[in-house]
Amino acid sequence: MIGPDIDAPRLDLDWDRLVRDVPDFPKPGVMFKDITPLLSDGPALAAVVTALSSGYEGVHKVAGIEARGFILAAPVAIRLGAGFVPVRKQGKLPGPTYAQSYDLEYGSATIEVHQDAFAPGERVLIVDDVLATGGTGAATAELVRKAGAEVVGIAVILELSFLHGRPRLPDVPIRSLLVV
Repeated sequence: MIGPDIDAPRLDLDWDRLVRDVPDFPKPGVMFKDITPLLSDGPALAAVVTALSSGYEGVHKVAGIEARGFILAAPVAIRLGAGFVPVRKQGKLPGPTYAQSYDLEYGSATIEVHQDAFAPGERVLIVDDVLATGGTGAATAELVRKAGAEVVGIAVILELSFLHGRPRLPDVPIRSLLVV
């Protein structure tokens, strides 16, 4: 593992123990980065939530991307005194939604958010577990903007730099706690 993003708070964690490789998941040839060991370690999880939220005081909402982004975004929102907004897979939200399709490292998908999730001018932090190709982050940023809100950044635990997701988000500050 290469280390943290330059703007990320320094965390002294045993990343090799907390993020394990699972080969051929969800399909052959994919090396899945599993964060469940990190989630089950209370002090490590608390440190990660603190690091993801650090410097984002004053945001109005934290958007969490389904599904592992929910696990992280809700405590980040609580820590920041902000609201939590779920960004869901297509067809999972009741009521009127904005939808955005995107490509990811092993397929394509569509995500949605309620049309009334953000008020115009609100400052929104997007939180997810991994930045891979950048498709999910870019799609979520587009959904936030469709509602008239401002994306102040994307914060993730892990960035897979070899998938070149960061260039797909040139106008969004990205915080990665660990870059591989």
